[in-house]
Amino acid sequence: MSTNNGRVAVITGATGGIGFEIAKRFGKDGYTLVLNGIDEAAGAEKVAELTSMGYTAEYYNFDVTNEDQVNAAMKTIGDKYGKLDAVVNNAGGLGGRSRFEEMTTEFYRSVMALNLDSTFFVSRAAIPYLKKGENSNIVNFTSNAGWNAGGPGAGIYGTSKAGVHAITRALAKDLAPDGIRVNAVSPGTIDTPFHAQIKATKPEVFASWANNIMLGRLGQPEDVAGAVAFLASKDASFITAETLQVGGGQALGI
Repeated sequence: MSTNNGRVAVITGATGGIGFEIAKRFGKDGYTLVLNGIDEAAGAEKVAELTSMGYTAEYYNFDVTNEDQVNAAMKTIGDKYGKLDAVVNNAGGLGGRSRFEEMTTEFYRSVMALNLDSTFFVSRAAIPYLKKGENSNIVNFTSNAGWNAGGPGAGIYGTSKAGVHAITRALAKDLAPDGIRVNAVSPGTIDTPFHAQIKATKPEVFASWANNIMLGRLGQPEDVAGAVAFLASKDASFITAETLQVGGGQALGI
């Protein structure tokens, strides 16, 4: 059980995978936890789990790609607590696969919205409350695909994550005068439901991915949660505009 440190963290996409692991880690570190998602039942379940661990948590159901929903929810949260100390823009995803020749404009826009618009909407709405926080910071999520442009059919996912890398640095420049830090993590291959389909249908392919990672194993959600917790902590108070690779050396290849 943790003693509440008076700090408030908003974590998007927090009802499973890496997002929920971040919530657990932030709870351990003493934050009041504000979880976001689009599944009310999952949200209630995760809040109950966190509460049973002795953490203070609540859930807000809103779509991070919807500007009006984001603005309304973040205002409600910010006004309730009077400030925000950490915002983790974890929500995002592949959104499907499509080669450019067959790609519809609708698909293009949906993937960009899921990864880049969401980061912009949530960050923009949070800034007035981050200005009132302590060691205030934002942690975004980019990907190796932001550098290597992604695998077959994931080109627009890679493009959106490259945008997250750039907006992280742009936000850091913009918010430095206010003492607000902005960083990102870039997870490698992490064993989460994100990869559930290939794990179930082609387990040998899934297992082989570890061969391309220097440390010889897939990442776990806790590995990413620890990195996010560090970037949000006072230990990282002189770190901003950085993207931390959390991939066991995967980005360099072997």
